[in-house]
Amino acid sequence: MIAKKRCQWATDPIMEKYHDTEWGVPLHNDRKLFEFLILDGAQAGLSWSTILKKRAAYRKAFDRFDPKKVALYNGTDVRRLLKNKGIVRNRQKIESAINNAKCFLEVKEEFGSFDNYIWGFVGHRTITNRYKRWKDIPPRSSESEDMSRDMKGRGFSFVGPTICYAIMQSAGMVNDHITSCFRYSEIAVLT
Repeated sequence: MIAKKRCQWATDPIMEKYHDTEWGVPLHNDRKLFEFLILDGAQAGLSWSTILKKRAAYRKAFDRFDPKKVALYNGTDVRRLLKNKGIVRNRQKIESAINNAKCFLEVKEEFGSFDNYIWGFVGHRTITNRYKRWKDIPPRSSESEDMSRDMKGRGFSFVGPTICYAIMQSAGMVNDHITSCFRYSEIAVLT
């Protein structure tokens, strides 16, 4: 049996599963988009593998990523989360998640859905890139810079251009699988 060719970052079973089933798949579910907003913000300065290993704990700690519930968190919740060894215990990232839940709900109210807002930065269709090597994929794009600028203007935090690009990759707003990866053509068909 011939092994499937994957993007080189999928180096362990958790990363392989994420790569093979989620990464780059066009996502139009507000709750899942909120999940990636929180997880990608938590990932800043850390590896994605670390965050994926903590994902189940994040789901439990943040009410299954229900933005309405997270937006109501207060100081008691921040203290509870700072004691949770299953998540990244960084006060700024925890407070950012609560703040971003509030901003998320405001955007959803204005645009009808967060999906409609965020996909607007790529013209509501996936950008299919054609990178041959993982090292050629940039950490940001003009679209992620526009997205970051707009989100910061709306009060979001931990949404720099690199984090926004990671969200775009996770949510399938861009197809950044390398062209030799088996998922490249599978994702291209979905867009």
